[in-house]
Amino acid sequence: MMTLNNRQPVALKEWAVSVKALLDGDQIIVMRKGGIIEETRDFQLISPSFYFMPAYEHQKKHLLKESFADALDETLAAATIETVKLEAYAEVVQDIEVTDQETLDRLRDLHIWTDTFAEERLRWKKTKPLHVLVLRVYRVAEPIEISMRPAYNGCKSWVRLEEQIDTPHLIQVLDEEKLQAEILKIKQALE
Repeated sequence: MMTLNNRQPVALKEWAVSVKALLDGDQIIVMRKGGIIEETRDFQLISPSFYFMPAYEHQKKHLLKESFADALDETLAAATIETVKLEAYAEVVQDIEVTDQETLDRLRDLHIWTDTFAEERLRWKKTKPLHVLVLRVYRVAEPIEISMRPAYNGCKSWVRLEEQIDTPHLIQVLDEEKLQAEILKIKQALE
């Protein structure tokens, strides 16, 4: 179990179904290009560790591999507009910048998205790389429920949490041996 000390916590907005996959140990990566209203117009890793804020906009079944489509229904059923539940925390192990389809294709078996989704992410903002964040993921032992605030809305990657959050206990999703095996799969896929 890990204890967190976070004075000004930040959260990375990510599809709720992707956050579920991270918490279930089904993947250890996320793909980021930056939100439409991102100040820098591209993705910047502003913190090496962060909460995940589940987002429900833009989630589409046809962009998920068939085996994960039902998970989308589960996450939508749990969605509320008044509050947000922070259940996942992550540390970035590696930030891989992908600029070509061939490299992206090598990662296809290591995430929940269809080739169409991955290709669209890569092609959007063509001059900017696609960031594939390799993560050490933690489950927040007692999920933190916060109020949904206007500052958290919109198509952006990062939000600064306005609430005072007590230091939670974190439980690593994959033990270190399993995590290292997954990281090795990614490295081998990219060789």
